[in-house]
Amino acid sequence: MSTLVTHLAPDFTKPAVLPNGSFDEKFNFHAHIRDKYAVLFFYPLDFTFVCPSEIIAHSHRAKDFQKRNAEVIGVSVDSHFTHYAWRNTPITQGGIGPIDITLVSDLGGEVMNAYGVSHPNHVALRGSFLIDKKRYRAPPSSQ
Repeated sequence: MSTLVTHLAPDFTKPAVLPNGSFDEKFNFHAHIRDKYAVLFFYPLDFTFVCPSEIIAHSHRAKDFQKRNAEVIGVSVDSHFTHYAWRNTPITQGGIGPIDITLVSDLGGEVMNAYGVSHPNHVALRGSFLIDKKRYRAPPSSQ
């Protein structure tokens, strides 16, 4: 795996489901985070029993991130239609319910490959990237 720190975050244009539940067929990452920080996280698949807690927790903090000029964006290899169905399924029935973050579809796996989080089974490994306003990955903490 190559080092990603201090390199420009790979850009992508992919279909996504926005926080208001609408589709953006050409969601462009760099355009969306212009002059903002970003938390870009990857997860394997929708409708699994482990992923929902992480995504729901990110959503519960979305407004806190926005107050700090940061956007939270999730990515998996599911289609934007599957993301839409998952967020429109109640938590009690295996869904995530309405969430306040963008979910991006990476059907071909190009984004997960660009960020070095692809698994041999053609899904994304869990991974989170903090990206600064200039679209560079944040340096590791010195603490």
